[in-house]
Amino acid sequence: MNVSHESLNSEARYLVAHGGCVRGEVTVPGDKSVSHRSVLFGGIAEGTTEVDNFLESEDCLATLNAMRAMGVAVERPAPGRVVVDGVGLKGLAAPGGDLDMGNAGTAMRLSMGLLAGQSFDARLIGDASLSRRPMERAATPLRQMGAVIETTAGRPPVTLRGGHALAGIDYALEVASAQVKSAVLIAGLYARGETVVREPAVTRDHTERMLRAFGVEVESHGGRVAVRGGQVLRATHLRVPGDISSAAFFMVAGALAAEGPFLIRDVGVNPTRTGILDILRLMGADIRLLNPRLAGDEPVADLEVHRSELKGIDVPEHLVPLAIDEFPVLFVAAACAKGTTRVTGAAELRVKESDRIAVMAEGLRRLGADAEPTPDGMVIRGGTLSGGQVASHGDHRIAMSFTVAALRARGDLVIHDVANVATSFPGFAGMARHAGIAVEETR
Repeated sequence: MNVSHESLNSEARYLVAHGGCVRGEVTVPGDKSVSHRSVLFGGIAEGTTEVDNFLESEDCLATLNAMRAMGVAVERPAPGRVVVDGVGLKGLAAPGGDLDMGNAGTAMRLSMGLLAGQSFDARLIGDASLSRRPMERAATPLRQMGAVIETTAGRPPVTLRGGHALAGIDYALEVASAQVKSAVLIAGLYARGETVVREPAVTRDHTERMLRAFGVEVESHGGRVAVRGGQVLRATHLRVPGDISSAAFFMVAGALAAEGPFLIRDVGVNPTRTGILDILRLMGADIRLLNPRLAGDEPVADLEVHRSELKGIDVPEHLVPLAIDEFPVLFVAAACAKGTTRVTGAAELRVKESDRIAVMAEGLRRLGADAEPTPDGMVIRGGTLSGGQVASHGDHRIAMSFTVAALRARGDLVIHDVANVATSFPGFAGMARHAGIAVEETR
């Protein structure tokens, strides 16, 4: 992999000392998916919604600022606490300019569903990374409902024309995608009749759970999810669980290098998100769920991780959609495991913040790993990792994954272009240091 001159001189990089171990306990920030939805649904609810443990990352603040731009009063009285004065289903106002979603694909696709049924025009923009991501997969079903949407060669910016009545549809997703499912269901709140989404595989169900928390009737059974239009959302109180996608980095770190039991507290263990847990256990990881409980309608537990000898596996395809965001760090686990790991059915990774198949394969190879990318996954033969320099290509999960890789590397790592870690996990480097990973951010 060639690390470009631009990358080598990027604004932020991680310097990570090799080796070491992790110990003690950490509490990861609030779930990004739940935080996005809490502000969006709170904004169109009747009454005042209070949210605790809101993830104050750049991605989630993009959703918050978009709702403010459409006339929703949102206060942040304390760190992690958000108060949303809802304007009701029909109360949003035309924004004064473009709605900037930054790096947040979730914010953009969910907002497409929200804006499809409004009376006003709106234009969604994003940063350079988001502007390369596909939006037609969400625009297509929304157009079938009656929305008028213009993409830019299938990508952002996205313009939605207001004043078009929506009608419910029965839509079969071509690709298992919680973001597209959610966009259609949100638009369904504004549509005449019933809107049905059929999934080819189970995807995260935060939208369904949260709609129910706001008093909306949602039917879901056997891959079929349905909502009736015109239902009123009632304000509620929400506590956002810890993000399992953020916990994943520490789950792998603990499995590779824990000194005694390593605890990750207050992690959301929604069964549509625990693919990372299932895959690591199949690889031989000793991860125990302690103190299971509910935060609203979301299951939560503490995770106790023990150092384990990981082995390569063929990752079951039915688990892939349940761990799609966690594959970068799973690839690191595979590179440190004994034997061969094969991942198939994960083509979705190619249209994330970066092409995560290509970028992870290149980075692992640069560290001496045997990593062979395929069109829909990767084949990794476990072994030893060297030190060196890798480029994250501005992808937050790539940067954090290679930080974990340093625990098993024979030399120090320099990870370039890490500023976007703040989009999902503000304070990651500090928490990693607290756990025992010797990482410093330089500018």
